[in-house]
Amino acid sequence: MTNIIVAFSKPEDGKNIKGILVRNGYQVVAVCTSGSQALSAAEGVGSGIVVSGYRFEDMLYDELRQYLPAAFDMLLISSPSRWGGQAPGNVICLPMPLKVHDLISTLEMMVQAQVRFRRKMKNRPRERSGEERRLIDEAKALLMERNNMTESEAHRYIQKCSMDSGTNLVETAQMVISLIHV
Repeated sequence: MTNIIVAFSKPEDGKNIKGILVRNGYQVVAVCTSGSQALSAAEGVGSGIVVSGYRFEDMLYDELRQYLPAAFDMLLISSPSRWGGQAPGNVICLPMPLKVHDLISTLEMMVQAQVRFRRKMKNRPRERSGEERRLIDEAKALLMERNNMTESEAHRYIQKCSMDSGTNLVETAQMVISLIHV
């Protein structure tokens, strides 16, 4: 579930928005009246969406957006005259007066985008460290020298052994190195 932080300078506005979101099945983790409170809440949860007003006692929405962790999206609810009718970069805007249907459908779109992004990042292959790359290269070099394989053949051999044994590529490379050096 996506963490939602509601941040409005007027406490009653924040409570009203929270009520709408909770009634529609969203989890609101904090209701804040200042930018610094919203930043503290964001640090505590790591990722999510900030539903925000235009101005706080300590900063404007664009300063809040700038200081938010990268894993947060922002939904600004404000008069179009404040943001010139064009959404500023990295901020989704809804005009006042607010229609509940617009709020819920926009928030649902933002939640789905975050879910897709997290899924994409989870499925992305992780970067290997220099030591891990060195071990794999050393195992390939030993196979190439000892078994007269090309580099791609040695790499495919390590991959196949890795899949057959259910170990990762680095562990398999370590096994190849230890077996050849016996």
